[in-house]
Amino acid sequence: MLKLALLPLLCGCVLLLDAPTSAQQPRPDCKEPQTQADMTICAGLDLADADTALNAQYQVTRKALKERDAGVSTELKGGEEALVKAQRAWLSYRDAQCASVGFQARGGSMEPMLVSSCEADLTRKRTAELKALVDNML
Repeated sequence: MLKLALLPLLCGCVLLLDAPTSAQQPRPDCKEPQTQADMTICAGLDLADADTALNAQYQVTRKALKERDAGVSTELKGGEEALVKAQRAWLSYRDAQCASVGFQARGGSMEPMLVSSCEADLTRKRTAELKALVDNML
């Protein structure tokens, strides 16, 4: 009798062990995603790429402002500090703005895709702004 009671538990454990992990899942074709899940995954990957580019440009811009601050008198310093403050404010803005965009499909399967797409778009725009800040200093 005990063996019969344990059988479903053992089968469930085998199924869990045999389930594919996320590392085994094929990466969707983001040029032509076929399902909402694929579209959401692709939006997340796009955001990750945009975020990587933003972080790289932020470091370049911060370094340039730090170097500028080092070469000017005390009353003209503060560029790096202003950038850090602006970046923190921008991150709060981006996250809040994109959360509001997500309300177009609140609770639906599209919501995460809408939020990630918005964040990627605003992140690319911010990257361009940071680049322009450095370019205009030259």
